Amino acid sequence: MAVKWTGGHFSPVLCLNASQEGLVASGAEGGDLMVWGEDGTPLGHTRFQGADDVTSVLFAPSCPTKLYASHGETISILDVRSLKGSLDDFHANEEEINCVSLNETENLLASADDSGTIKILDLENKKVSRSLKRHSNICSSVAFRPQRPQSLVSCGLDMQVMLWNLQKARPLWITNLQEDETEEMEDPQSPGQLLNPALAHSVSVASCGNIFSCGAEDGKIRIFRVMGVKCEQELGFKGHTLGVSHVCFLPESYLLLTGGNDGKIMLWDIGSEVEKKQKSPIKHTHKKKTKRAAYTKQSGNTHASVAGEDERGKILPKLSIEHGEKVNWLLSTKIKGYQNILVADQTNCISVYPLKEF
Repeated sequence: MAVKWTGGHFSPVLCLNASQEGLVASGAEGGDLMVWGEDGTPLGHTRFQGADDVTSVLFAPSCPTKLYASHGETISILDVRSLKGSLDDFHANEEEINCVSLNETENLLASADDSGTIKILDLENKKVSRSLKRHSNICSSVAFRPQRPQSLVSCGLDMQVMLWNLQKARPLWITNLQEDETEEMEDPQSPGQLLNPALAHSVSVASCGNIFSCGAEDGKIRIFRVMGVKCEQELGFKGHTLGVSHVCFLPESYLLLTGGNDGKIMLWDIGSEVEKKQKSPIKHTHKKKTKRAAYTKQSGNTHASVAGEDERGKILPKLSIEHGEKVNWLLSTKIKGYQNILVADQTNCISVYPLKEF
């Protein structure tokens, strides 16, 4: 049963992020931005002029009171202690921004937009340092790679996933997710491929910086490994019956959260699969991210299934939650010392599920 954070938004919540000090920020349709305490108490609210949807929020790790928020074509920097006005506004993108990502050195901010362009903001000099144009449709998600502040991955509704190095204007590597559909259609466990093209919705990079995941409209979760200037797909598996709307690696682990348009949230442990294919295993620390639908009341039933693979070699989730609403955003964060999953969906509430340590 989920705990619901209410009393903040009046429209569907689109994005979430948490600071290292336990604050949670949420952005919603209509320009609403909220900051919450770790007990779900609303601490601050602002509504951006123009009422464009707040599509991405991001705390600065080195300064937990600094918050980046994208709304429309604008990125605003705010101080969460006083949300009455922004500290700075950047109008780098020409179309609506879908996702922002901050690199580890916190000097570069990437913003992906509806034109398929990724703008790289130099935060020290307050100007655009790069404009990455290769996606032929909406760029839905972008993520800097941990430990590699000049490298990022992106995905879009052109069904393409790309690896970039900011020293170059062109991507180092591109794959089209549709290319593996012929093989998948021969698999009786993968129905509906013709009806659900592999539009890519979300990417997330594991803390090691070399493994990343992509969730797509065909219901498939793909795991890639970066190998120098190219990538290889290591895994591809299905658990959702509809599109995968969000993927999110937990910090310092190969635990992966996925949320779907089918109203399900799943937790996967891909560590053993990834480590089979690398010589030096990473140490795990398991203790330690489409819009409108009608509101349907659900209790959020949780059941855990056996981890690993079944007799046919199919990868199984460690945890499956029947959330009941299409997932817009997932976040794993510690609340009062315990790991929790925060969910943004089609409602104006934030759902919180306790996540047992694995």
